Amino acid sequence: MESDDIKHCREKLRKDARAIFEAGLMAVKPDVALRKHISLASGTLKIAAHDVPVRDRRVFVLAFGKAAAAMAQTLEQILGEHLTAGIAVTKYGHAENFRSDKITLYEAGHPLPDENGVKAAQKVIELAHQAGEDDLVLVAISGGGSALLSMPAAGLSLADKQHTTDLLLKSGADIRELNTVRKHLSAVKGGQLAAAIAPAQHYSLILSDVIGDPLDFIASGPTVPDSTTFQDARTICEKYGLSDRLSQAVRDYLQKGVHGNIAETPKQGDAIFENGACVLIANNLQAAQAAFDKAKELRYNSMILTTNLQGEARELAKLFPALARDLLERQDPVALPACIICGGETTVTVKGKGKGGRNQELALATLPGLAGLACCTLLSGGTDGTDGPTDAAGALVDDQSAAQAKQAGIDWQDYLAQNDAYHFFAQAGGLLITGPTETNVMDLQILLAAQC
Repeated sequence: MESDDIKHCREKLRKDARAIFEAGLMAVKPDVALRKHISLASGTLKIAAHDVPVRDRRVFVLAFGKAAAAMAQTLEQILGEHLTAGIAVTKYGHAENFRSDKITLYEAGHPLPDENGVKAAQKVIELAHQAGEDDLVLVAISGGGSALLSMPAAGLSLADKQHTTDLLLKSGADIRELNTVRKHLSAVKGGQLAAAIAPAQHYSLILSDVIGDPLDFIASGPTVPDSTTFQDARTICEKYGLSDRLSQAVRDYLQKGVHGNIAETPKQGDAIFENGACVLIANNLQAAQAAFDKAKELRYNSMILTTNLQGEARELAKLFPALARDLLERQDPVALPACIICGGETTVTVKGKGKGGRNQELALATLPGLAGLACCTLLSGGTDGTDGPTDAAGALVDDQSAAQAKQAGIDWQDYLAQNDAYHFFAQAGGLLITGPTETNVMDLQILLAAQC
């Protein structure tokens, strides 16, 4: 018979894990992040260390990504009467609170691009072309922008891009690999938006959803020099055995690019970048640090283990039961009550026909290893609030998750084999539902352990 103390401890750990995760989210909200780096006084916009006059000049805002609506709205509040016009492109359902007099909102498909994304990209390019050399363009970039701002290169169709993206997403390719290919099938990514903005002055305000914060991979780097090539893109397709599965149009396009018959994406030193600059306004480390601070406030001995967690979700899941045992048996690497925080972004090689996301898959794969480890909880969640094509941000598991599944008459192994973590947790309990968060800095894993 389980004691009331253990039940109370388990409930507290789940509640605290959510509070710690929420603290991480709040630290990277666009309103908070932008206002740390941007302010307006006496007709001068201070952007990080740059003083940018805005009086008597036109100022445009171009925002795209899962945080686009909130970023655009905050910029409008900061700029006030100095804002001329703008466009924001975000994922369906991620702009419920959006209100603006000068910024037009478009909602589009993610992770697969759709017709609305193509239409929005055309409007973005049109507005970019309106900016002259005396004007200022603020480009608000967040994760998800690669799919949401979709303009197929000449000779390619939306269907070509959808098919290629779907293949890469299911192959286990990481975000750098995915965006390398995307850039070379696009008329707007890989620095090509900067070409449309030039010669206007522009500042890119970036919310990072890529490990290491490489600017040319976040939303596929539309305003910065591209470090990748057509050959890189073709090599990635070959690596995952996709070459023969691509459409003929995509194969031909990459082939032409490799042989120099199509111009490469703009590179370092191109004149289109001379009047531009980038400011990183928030990243995963900031979210992890805020989560750490909240854990300390809740009296957990805490540490950030890494913000570079990457690889196959179900393989990395083995890390967390091992850490839990070290905490419970040796109080290592920190004493109980303990909180270990990880950040980054895992991948899933999809082989089944189920529904889920990388965080739910990681949590499900952790489940058997936590069985029997009383007073230990893992939360794995995406900071954007949508883990894969689901309405869940991720999931929570503890030592009772396996028992709850058994009581519900479901076998976790069957669901994992089908990449069907969402339906597993929907039945057994444990889905982390936050709704769209208006931010996107990859994922957080929060492991809590206590002495019951």
